[in-house]
Amino acid sequence: MASGTPGLGAQGIPIPVVKHLRSRAADRSLLQKGFTLVELLVVIVILGILAAVVVFAVGGTQDKARTSACAAEKATVETAYEAYKADNEAAPGSIQDLVTAHLLKHTPKYVTGFDANGVAFGCAS
Repeated sequence: MASGTPGLGAQGIPIPVVKHLRSRAADRSLLQKGFTLVELLVVIVILGILAAVVVFAVGGTQDKARTSACAAEKATVETAYEAYKADNEAAPGSIQDLVTAHLLKHTPKYVTGFDANGVAFGCAS
């Protein structure tokens, strides 16, 4: 947008200011160009704040995942208990009996056992 006023550039900036900015930039050598210490510190502080927010957001997610995994494992062990009881007409003595009967692929990580009714226990609440 050209201005009809003498002494103003294309964006309406006075020509002496534009010349001043151009001459400062042209006078600086390649080694002198860069960020100031204050600019670098501001960026570091912003990155630190973002990192703190991410750490707190992820921390709660791990607890929720552990709780969900435990609940799923309890349901799996209880289902395997019922399947063992239906196949063998007797209750299993331990979780290892469920693994040996191939009703569980491996020993559970969170569930440590079950009661006489087949209710799994061992998950931290």
